[in-house]
Order: sequence, then structure tokens, then C-alpha cells
Amino acid sequence: MITGSFTADIFQSIFEKSPGSLLLKGDIPRFTIIAASDSYLQITSRTRENIVGKGFFEEFPDNATIDDENAARKVFTRVVETGQKIEIPVYRFDVLSNNTGKYEPRYWSCCNTPIADGGNEVAYILNTVVDITEEVMAKEAAIENENRLRLAAEAAAFGTWELNIQNQVFNYSPRLAEIFGHPAGTFLGLLDVRAQVNADDMEHIVVDAYLKALKTGKYLYEVRINWPDNSLRWIKVQGVLVYDEMKMPLTLLGTILDTTESKRDEIRKNDFIAMASHELKTPLTSIKAYLQLLSRKLAPSNDRFINNALHIANLQVNRMTDLIHGFLDLSKLEPGKLKLNLQVFDLDKLIEEMIGETTLISPNHKISFKQGKDLTVSGDREKIGQVITNFLSNAIKYSNKGSEIIVSCKQQAGSVQVAVKDEGFGIKPKDQEKLFQRFYRVESEKMRNISGFGIGLYLASEIIQRHKGKIGVESAEDEGSTFYFSLPLHNE
Repeated sequence: MITGSFTADIFQSIFEKSPGSLLLKGDIPRFTIIAASDSYLQITSRTRENIVGKGFFEEFPDNATIDDENAARKVFTRVVETGQKIEIPVYRFDVLSNNTGKYEPRYWSCCNTPIADGGNEVAYILNTVVDITEEVMAKEAAIENENRLRLAAEAAAFGTWELNIQNQVFNYSPRLAEIFGHPAGTFLGLLDVRAQVNADDMEHIVVDAYLKALKTGKYLYEVRINWPDNSLRWIKVQGVLVYDEMKMPLTLLGTILDTTESKRDEIRKNDFIAMASHELKTPLTSIKAYLQLLSRKLAPSNDRFINNALHIANLQVNRMTDLIHGFLDLSKLEPGKLKLNLQVFDLDKLIEEMIGETTLISPNHKISFKQGKDLTVSGDREKIGQVITNFLSNAIKYSNKGSEIIVSCKQQAGSVQVAVKDEGFGIKPKDQEKLFQRFYRVESEKMRNISGFGIGLYLASEIIQRHKGKIGVESAEDEGSTFYFSLPLHNE
């Protein structure tokens, strides 16, 4: 309790410059206003001449409900009767606007301090207020947004999670536990969650996605998980990296979604495509064999129409065969189906073989090879050959006849890089970052009549990634392209 006597001069000195202060007389129930600070007058849109000497509720009618214990009249009365300071962290008191003539919602933080006279009676109340309307409104908006986000996540069956990068503390919503096959209230640590992720996916997908997120700030992957009942499920995880003021990784925030049903539909679709493609191989092989027999049998006739028709038919059969092989390869990319037959082999020799096979099929391009020296890798020789063939086929397909294609193989920083450079149409920057996505095809006038489903480069990317290598492209429109991949160099 503050004691002592105050003069008018002291009042003026203290209150006119103090933050949000009002001095009231303890005359229940009038509570006469004795002095007011400049800031109090400003935030309440009043003048000192108009309010000093008036009862508080003459100028500031109490617009709280009569049952509200934080109503100003009740608070002032308790201060006088108890002699105790009363603080109210958040209190709504609407203020009449001079501009609109209407009461506007305002929120305050109040402190009411009793001031005694010479005895023990409370003679005055020092009412100090801070306008916290903006803070309250911002908090209410944040709560509303959070509730909307929570409702949206629940409606979409999302789980939400947060991972502290520094101490690996893992927090999550109840839905995440359900997605992993547990009751909503189950406690799961980060290690528990990771233990349910398929081991192969954990090594080749999750770890890579995490390291990539630390560099790019974006976190995205889709993997298999094992439920406690040993059933197989699929989840899609997406997140963003939050940095501290020093631009250091601080927290990963994200969502998780059970994609099992859509993934099963996709697997069934791919299985059907694989089955249909496999069944089509036999009749296509027969057709191709008969066309070759017809070509040899009718060649001596020198009938231009027949020879041209058979040549076109052969080209169409070859094109359909390539598409079928592509669909079969695509079906093998489902997790658990793409098996690597690892062996140590000479990469230069493999490249020479692939160039030889390509030259026989497409003799209209000059292919030169800049060899490395004793460059051996450990990998699936057949599948790496498939990647090289894809690069060569694209170089031929997207460049003019007679142009040169340069293949190089060189060692660099513990790895070996294979590159295929052409003099073709080139690729725009906006297309380059999407080239290795499944079914993506560049849309341009020059490439409109070139067949394909956008499978080859996606397949090549998956094969190289399974070998823990890197794949990419460097290109400029109308200046050709260089497709490359690198693999870890084999150490004896």
C-alpha cells in the first residue's frame, strides 16, 4: 500500500507524463477522477478538462455484464474495501469512438493500486492501463487459424509432427499414432516411428530426404511402414525446415498422410500394365519375325511400295516393342521388385558395348567415345547399361541426323562420371528440373512428333539412385544437352 500526501503540483508532474495512468478518489460509488496522464487521454480519446472532477462512470460507463467480477465498479470497490492491489491481465472495456460515434472493442491490461491517507483508509486508487487490443486480436486470430488448420487436418486425415533438429525432440498429433497402427493416445518416440519404416526405404529414401531437407529446406518422401499386426502400409511425409536467427536449421514441421489405398490402386494398375505388356511381347515377336521373313523374300522383287511398307511396319513394331519394355521396366520400380545384381565390372567396356548396339540400330549419327582408364564400379551391369542406352537413344532421338554425339567417362573425387553430349534441340531451364519425373515429357513444337511416355529418364534416375549415385542434365535451348550420371568408384 502506498502512503503519504500528494499536492496538485506533484500530481501534475507525475501523471501528465506517466504511461496510461489515472488517479481516482476512493469515494464509493462515484470514484471521482483527480488526474490523468497524457497517454491515458490519448488512448481513450478524452481531454483532461472534460474528465477531471467527474465520476469515473460518468465518463466511462461500465459496459461489462453485472456478474463480471472484472467489471471496473466491482474492482474499484474491492480495492477500497480490502486495501489490496488488484491486477487484471486482460480486460475488455469498449471505448466510444469520436470518429464513428460507436463503441469499439478494446482490451486492456490493468493494475489498480490503493493509496492510503494519513490513517489506514484508502483515499485514492492509482489506475494504470495498457492498451493490448492488437495483441489480443492477433492471439485470437492465431487461435482461430490453428483451430481451422486442426479441423482441416482432421478432415483430410492428416497427422502433424514437429522435430527439433538440435535435440531430436519429436512431437506429433494423435492422428500420427493412428497412422502407424496405434491407438491415438499411444506415446511414440522418434526411434519407435523410424523402427516401423521399411529398412530399405529408411536407408535409400528417408535418410536421403532428410539430408536434402537440410540443404533445400523442403522435406518430402513416400515410404512403406509395418504396422504392429505386420500388415504393410504406405505413408507420405511432407515438411519444411525452419531456421533460427543465425540461419541454422532449427525445426522440421510437417504432415503425414496414409496413402495405402491409393498406393494399392497404383500397384494394381502397374501389375495390370506389366501383365498386359508381357502378354503382348509374344505376338509382337512373331509379327516382327514374319515381317523380317517377308522383307527377305520380297526384296528381289524391287517393288518400292512393298519394301517401303514393310520398312514402316518394322519401325512401328520396334516402337511398340520399346514401349512395352518401358512399361515392364516401370513395373519393376515398385519397392521390393527392383533387385540389383551387384558385380564389379569395367565401365569403359560396358559403354563400348552399348555404343556398338546403338550404332547398329541407328547408324545415322556419329558417336565418339572419350575413354577413362581402368575405371571399375560395383553395380548391376545390365541396369547401368540400360541407363547408358537410354541416354544414347535420347541423344539420337532429339538431334538431327549426321550430328555428333560424344560419350565420356572420367574419374572425379572418388567417383566415376559418364556423360552423353549431343548437338540437339536443347532443353529449357523450366523443363530440366522435371525431366526425371515419371511420365514427364517436354512440350515443344520440335518434339511434338517424337514418341514416348516419359518413362526412360525416370527409370534411369531410379536405377542410379538405387546405386547411391547422382544423375543430372546440363542444357541450353538450341545448343544441345549433356546428360550425365556418377557412381562410386570401386576400391579393391
